[in-house]
Amino acid sequence: MTSIVHSVLYRDGQRSLGDLSIDDISGVIKQPGTFVWLGLHEPDDALLGKVQLALGLHELAIEDAHHAHQRPKIEAYSGSLFIVLKSAQLEAGQVVYGETHLFVGANFLVSVRHGISSSYAQVLQRCEDSTKALPKGPGFALYALLDFVADHYQPVVAQFEQDFEAIETDIFKDQFDRLVIERLYALKRNLLQLRNAALPVADISAELMRLHEEIIPKELRAYFRDIQDHVSRLVGQIDGMRDMLTTAMQVNLALVANNQNEVVKRLAGWGAILAIPTVVFSLYGMNFAWMPELQWKAGYPLVVALTALACGLVYRRLRRAAWV
Repeated sequence: MTSIVHSVLYRDGQRSLGDLSIDDISGVIKQPGTFVWLGLHEPDDALLGKVQLALGLHELAIEDAHHAHQRPKIEAYSGSLFIVLKSAQLEAGQVVYGETHLFVGANFLVSVRHGISSSYAQVLQRCEDSTKALPKGPGFALYALLDFVADHYQPVVAQFEQDFEAIETDIFKDQFDRLVIERLYALKRNLLQLRNAALPVADISAELMRLHEEIIPKELRAYFRDIQDHVSRLVGQIDGMRDMLTTAMQVNLALVANNQNEVVKRLAGWGAILAIPTVVFSLYGMNFAWMPELQWKAGYPLVVALTALACGLVYRRLRRAAWV
């Protein structure tokens, strides 16, 4: 399977017929009013080397693009930008993460996908369907890719909200459930992972709004501000859910602790009741020669009755205090 997904040349916003070979890129991008959009998927060193020579990319950026697991970032090199994005999507109800590296210049855009990631073919089609978009050069194509990645975060957040609602009823039980705590912790960890992927997109958009005018003209800055607002709201949702999860875990542990306290109170209450006959009967168990009440005929039933009465009074008092 080839690593080149598409290699398209645009002149004055119109797509040229046929795909462009990498060997021809260096010649055509020098023509005014043209730019190249190259899409790659997990390319090898040889292919990245060709792209580097054709577009004059920095060797450090090429090295990062070959090795995945980079942190989301934007770096400026002479004549180009290098951007790393973390993409997220749902696969069979599970969240999977991919990585996209972007090389952007005044007349080219190269996207390099690693791992499980949605194809950018629909982004390409969206840009080509907009007659006013592609004449603005690779800046609008970059916006479309960032917007596509940011839009895919929202279904993941919605899935996390459903997961939280599914276990919410189990949170407020007064019995300790290790599985519920594990599910809450896993959900909180997943939210943090998504936040770490989404938040840098807002920072990248903010930088593109302020700097790099040679690649992002002023008329495109409003588009990147829209992405920044979208991602900021998304991060706010994630932070709100994380706070709810933290509170839910604390409430669950508090309910469990309260239930344990109730058990301890009842045990202490019954211990207080049983302490009365224990003391009385242990007194009679001592081996004394003379104890006045031992000569009483009514001594035994009287002691038993007094003991029962004392136990009843203590039980009544503890019952009112909800200790038994």
